[in-house]
Amino acid sequence: MLSFFGVGGAMERREFISWLGVGAIAWPLAAHAQRSAPPVIGFLSARTANDSEFVVAAFRQGLNESGFIERQNIAIEYRWAENRYARLPELAADLVHRQVALIAAISGTPTALAAKAATATIPIVFAIGGDPVTPGLVTSLNRPGANVTGASFFTSVLGTKRLELLRALLPAATTIGVLVNPNNPPSVSEWANVLEATKAIGQQTNVINASTEAHIDGAFAAISQYRIGALLVTGDPFFFRHRAKLIALAARHALPAMYFLPEFATAGGLMSYGANQSDTYRQAGIYAGRILKGEKAGDLPVMLPTKFELVINLKTAKALGLDLPPKVLALADKVIE
Repeated sequence: MLSFFGVGGAMERREFISWLGVGAIAWPLAAHAQRSAPPVIGFLSARTANDSEFVVAAFRQGLNESGFIERQNIAIEYRWAENRYARLPELAADLVHRQVALIAAISGTPTALAAKAATATIPIVFAIGGDPVTPGLVTSLNRPGANVTGASFFTSVLGTKRLELLRALLPAATTIGVLVNPNNPPSVSEWANVLEATKAIGQQTNVINASTEAHIDGAFAAISQYRIGALLVTGDPFFFRHRAKLIALAARHALPAMYFLPEFATAGGLMSYGANQSDTYRQAGIYAGRILKGEKAGDLPVMLPTKFELVINLKTAKALGLDLPPKVLALADKVIE
């Protein structure tokens, strides 16, 4: 009978069997290690970590609802631009270099755009306040296409509605100031929509730019100089971060102001109109989980809010000496006594 091992096969056979035994142990161990390594999500944000506890909590909640728990069967690499938008491309490129399974581009259109510019293959889930179609993040809301999808609380498209509510509250205000972050496209887009609306109704407005904390102080100095009677704050992560400062300055200058998220009115701002952003971050976490389970980002429609809330702070209104019209109070979803 022919021997598989050929001449001198006894020694070669022993060596082969010995090698086979080691391989039989090594292969399952390597396969188990590969299977047990959890997927890694790259979490990219324009915010600071200290200002994002509720954002991360909502995102994790969505992941949990999809069956993923951080440090158990999922790992997250966090990258914070700390409100310096110029850092976002570098941070996005670092996550791509680390070959993460998915990038969660959270907090603002610049964050999502930086992630999209960094990769055309790694799935991206965004959570933003603006329209994702206009800046080119997705081709359409129903069929995003490519490797990008997400959720938006659509705050930037509500500028004209906020203007309408502010005018209903203060019909005698001759000039309304609009606070804009020129470095954030949705903030600028919201201003453009407001400007078009004010031209149609003959309302005088003044745009005031601010993209740093020092600019905010200068903005309120300009507001006093221009004798602005009310302020509309456009949707922007930077303004949200500095909401306490904005609210305090508005109180100091006795300036009625309309904000873009309920958290402003809850913290002492006069009024706000917008969606619940925590639910948007939760939805982004759900989408991240679905994609990690095998669904394609481009097949998942962009999620939009179904409810917007008008919140009025009566305590602030009284401090400003405002007598709120009954029709405005009747529209409020929540009134803070």
